[in-house]
Amino acid sequence: QLQASGGGLVQAGGPLTLSCAVSRRTASNNGMGWFRRVPGKEREFVAGISWNGASTMYSESVKGRFTISRDRAKDTVYLRMSSLKPEDTAVYYCAVSRTSHSPTKDSQHNYWGHGTHVTVSS
Repeated sequence: QLQASGGGLVQAGGPLTLSCAVSRRTASNNGMGWFRRVPGKEREFVAGISWNGASTMYSESVKGRFTISRDRAKDTVYLRMSSLKPEDTAVYYCAVSRTSHSPTKDSQHNYWGHGTHVTVSS
């Protein structure tokens, strides 16, 4: 139902765009979120977008560097990352919110995709 892609190895300061394809039946009226997990740490919220794309939210650590968007015609959510830092290295997950908005808690999301690895080299 969700398929994240676009991860890879990138140098610090560089850009990378992640994509998450989601079935229309699963998320057409739902908010979407991106989360990430570093080994040994809890999964953390990165960015979220409302069902129609009108509202977005970002964690403080990525605000101003990452942009979340969604193309409803393509049933795809994007996370455009720029000015990447080594501390952005993680496995990134996309998720479908239980509501039409973009909550920050992972417990408020009920569908998860397989993660995509992002490694930022210094």
